[in-house]
Amino acid sequence: MKTDRRKFLRQSAKFGAAGLLLPVWACNNGNTNDTEADVEEIDANEQRAEAAGGTLDTFGIQLYTLRDVFPQDVKGTLRKVADYGYKQVEGYEADQGIFWGMEPQEFKDYLDELGLTMVSTHCNIDQNFEQKAQQASSIGMDYLICPYIGAQPSKDAWQAVVDKFNQRGQTCADNGLRFAYHNHGYSFENVYGIVPQDFMMENTNDMVDYEMDIYWVVTGGADPVAYLNKYPGKWTLCHVKDRERDADLSETEASVDLGTGSIDFAKVLSVAEDQGMEYYIVEQERYVDSTPLESAEVDARYLQNLKFGNG
Repeated sequence: MKTDRRKFLRQSAKFGAAGLLLPVWACNNGNTNDTEADVEEIDANEQRAEAAGGTLDTFGIQLYTLRDVFPQDVKGTLRKVADYGYKQVEGYEADQGIFWGMEPQEFKDYLDELGLTMVSTHCNIDQNFEQKAQQASSIGMDYLICPYIGAQPSKDAWQAVVDKFNQRGQTCADNGLRFAYHNHGYSFENVYGIVPQDFMMENTNDMVDYEMDIYWVVTGGADPVAYLNKYPGKWTLCHVKDRERDADLSETEASVDLGTGSIDFAKVLSVAEDQGMEYYIVEQERYVDSTPLESAEVDARYLQNLKFGNG
């Protein structure tokens, strides 16, 4: 992943500048000139790397991508995911729960064996949310995510959504993790004098983040780059999902293998990286002349080879 000075500065603020600077001066034997030379060399390397285009060295998969096979062979499917090069997984809630019949620690232990990290999960935020937050926190997850809220009948109803999200954000914060909302196309429509996506992002508090489903931003008639720039730091996860070339925006079922569709991910992900994106998660909902596992492998290979533009 390309070097990002702004991300470094954010991390410095988060962890404390002194803690990050300590290894620099402690390993420098007091030689200030060496430090300056090292910085100049890092800058030169950074410029060369950016000229060549950045890459994505860590990315995940939303397990809903594999919904047709995953429930029948949870452990075997996860092993294949790891073999394809994914390092992270995002879960979803089904009849067997978030952890697929296993205890949270048991699920985490198996992921650890495979070199996978569960960074987030989609879940029903209206049932047992406190318990889900406690379980997610117990295994070091970062996010609980609302996958869908649906179009609302009034501006007041959208305000109620904002209030709920703020409450869920507080519950997550109390348990040491974050809450986020995953968009669909409906939230980019102008209704009741508002664009719901903007209304949510401008009225939820600092404990609420957003997962940009790039496919659904485009399907909703919006520009993902414009939204990344409009709300920097608020989009902290994204679904990397491609859309069939020349598909009309009224066609909602147009998901295709990464790299075969119309979305310029080199451009979008470059801007995402600059604007604070933390997690890049593959999701695919349709398979043309393919299977879920075949497409997951193709998608991983695409991201492994993707070169960012210069933004």
